[in-house]
Amino acid sequence: MNVQLILFVILLYFGILISISYFTSRKTGDETFFTGDRKSAWFLVAFGMVGSALSGVTFVSLPGSVANNHLYFSQFVMGNVVGYMFIAFVLTPLYYRLQLVSIYGYLKERFGKVSYKSGSLIFLVSQSFGAALRLMLATKILQLAFFDRIGIPFYLTVIIIIVFVWLYTFKSGIKTIVWTDTLQTFFLIISIVAIGIGISDTLDMSFSETAQQIYNHKYFDFFNWDTKSGNNFFKQFIAGFFVSVAMIGLDQNMMQKTLTCRNIWDAQKNMLTYSLVLAGTQILFLCLGVLLYIYAENMGIILEIDPKGLVLNTDNLFPNLALNYLGIVAGMCFLLGIIAASFSSIDSALTALTTSFTYDFLDMSKKTSQQKKRYKNLALFGFSIVIFCIIMIFSQSKGDVISLIFNIAGYTYGPLLGLFIFGMFTNMKIHDKWVWLVCIASPLLTYALSIYLKNHFKFDFGFVSIAVNGILTFFGLLLLHKRN
Repeated sequence: MNVQLILFVILLYFGILISISYFTSRKTGDETFFTGDRKSAWFLVAFGMVGSALSGVTFVSLPGSVANNHLYFSQFVMGNVVGYMFIAFVLTPLYYRLQLVSIYGYLKERFGKVSYKSGSLIFLVSQSFGAALRLMLATKILQLAFFDRIGIPFYLTVIIIIVFVWLYTFKSGIKTIVWTDTLQTFFLIISIVAIGIGISDTLDMSFSETAQQIYNHKYFDFFNWDTKSGNNFFKQFIAGFFVSVAMIGLDQNMMQKTLTCRNIWDAQKNMLTYSLVLAGTQILFLCLGVLLYIYAENMGIILEIDPKGLVLNTDNLFPNLALNYLGIVAGMCFLLGIIAASFSSIDSALTALTTSFTYDFLDMSKKTSQQKKRYKNLALFGFSIVIFCIIMIFSQSKGDVISLIFNIAGYTYGPLLGLFIFGMFTNMKIHDKWVWLVCIASPLLTYALSIYLKNHFKFDFGFVSIAVNGILTFFGLLLLHKRN
């Protein structure tokens, strides 16, 4: 593709984001960056959250993953939908009742300061890794498509993207992101539909013929009943429920947007609408993945396969086809989608990290207006550096990033899950000062148990490790029960 055309698209897209930032940053107050003044329209929040959840990982890694995992991810999506209902009707009313800015303030009310700080720190670690890995995948594609051609190294590409994000978020934060993420969700969905239509036209197939080809393909398999497999239906469904509760309902990044809605009812409508739109979009991505492999088979494109029969480097399939085989229109649609994914994966993450750190560790409620501004900007800059460092550490990793993200989440979000479940469904008091020890021990025990079962019984936890981790945390907290 033409380098000048790609540069024009990137600059035009960035110009639109800056324009949105300009209009949303007018008449801002001290809390606008963190709460959006609690005036966001629920349907905008719902649609924008889809883009944040999808990110570059879903855009690239999910379609490629069907070669080794078929459509088993849909089992996980089913569990997600049930989890979002729990978030809407249990967690959201709780957060609104307490009028929280950082959702981890609940742990302070329920247990004490150590639990509060531990929960917030778990989020900071989890979100830093998740946001960095999502941005890394999108940046690698932009590097291949454009920045390599003009001699800009990968590390500098990462810096450029982070600086771009900083420029349109540093002033109004979540208020701007509600609007920019809505735009980016639109580009993500339009891009994927346009590419699907482009592939069908290239293969000279009608819509019904395309659907039939996808349905008859060997990868079109939704359910796995093998109890030892990590893709087993029950493991995936349970994991989908707990992951959605932990990575959405207990995640400052996603819930911060929900808490910008005007009231509880709007926030609940936002969550339920978001869950259905996201589920439909994820299934669309999986079907596109089957179509990509159909195209590769028809065009005689050779895929790299390991001795066990698994397709290697599945994350490279979509970018390779879009940029080198499907023509300029599909290439431009793909670039628009991946640019949208790049920005949507990092802007809200940086804002949420900044909010959680400043409120949970710097006690922003007691700061002056000038102090709030200064600490907010320093935290935003600091987390930008943290994310850059994580990207550089993992930049040589291979395999589908989506599995890596959920595997990491299983160990990092598990203690948060256990803390919140224990707090909401028991009335026990605990020895708060020892909670940090439980939050460290639970992931380590989960990892050791996972290795033992895999080596001795060929039993793979898969994504359900987050539930195991949460259960171990729950029982660890029982040991800290104060006995009167």
